Amino acid sequence: MWGLLRPAAGTACGEKYRRGVRYVIMSQLSDDVDGGDTGRGAVRQAVILAGGFGSRLCPLTRTRPKTMVEVHGTPILRHQLDWLAESGVEQVVVSTGHLAPVIGDYLASHQMPLRTDVVVEERPLGRGGGLKLASAALDRLDEPWLAVYGDIWTRFSLAGMFAHHRSHAALATVALPRPWLPRGSVDCDERGRVTTLVSRMPPPLRVNGGVYIFDPRVVELLPDEGDHEEATLPRLIQARQLIGYPVDGPWRAINTPRDLDDIERELASGTDDV
Repeated sequence: MWGLLRPAAGTACGEKYRRGVRYVIMSQLSDDVDGGDTGRGAVRQAVILAGGFGSRLCPLTRTRPKTMVEVHGTPILRHQLDWLAESGVEQVVVSTGHLAPVIGDYLASHQMPLRTDVVVEERPLGRGGGLKLASAALDRLDEPWLAVYGDIWTRFSLAGMFAHHRSHAALATVALPRPWLPRGSVDCDERGRVTTLVSRMPPPLRVNGGVYIFDPRVVELLPDEGDHEEATLPRLIQARQLIGYPVDGPWRAINTPRDLDDIERELASGTDDV
């Protein structure tokens, strides 16, 4: 299945099969990795959903998964791994499918800031199914875990989010950033006359940021196949077990080439919002 996957020097690699899906477990750690900071009660494990086709990012995704598209010269996936490692996460399981060997080869040939394992779907299971399958490869099945969409670029505080999650004692917490309006908005006075075409005021609404903290019990609520936003989140909402965590730090969803151009431009200009 993996084709050109060859573990690099210093890589621990093994295989096992479960429910007809091949797990390729690999880890190549940087020499200066210290195992993460768990003294502050950080979440120690995470799943990154990286199995989608990324059709809206074509032609960039014809030869690589969406999470391997580069932002400022570095794949989105590596940005995420660095952010998670800085937040105290020790193990990440990357849930892959479309063009999975591209991710596997990258991880096997680069030093990572934390242990990185790979789970490969032999057929698409949907986001909820991908989360459920990958969660079985986590080391600490009795601990909370993070779930992160593979097209998210962000740097907000996971320590703050975990503290919020624990204080509410709910089954799940979802990050709620404000939607990005890179091309600005319009302000009007009381008579409807335009006063400015570009407003720095953030929009009032918040969106699902694609970053969750799940209690271990959420795994049994995830579908074997299908989308957790349709099958699992409504059940959590009905049970009043889904908590929102407002995020005002940098957050971007990279869905189209235009999204990529916008974040590249803001990073190049050193804008404080990114």
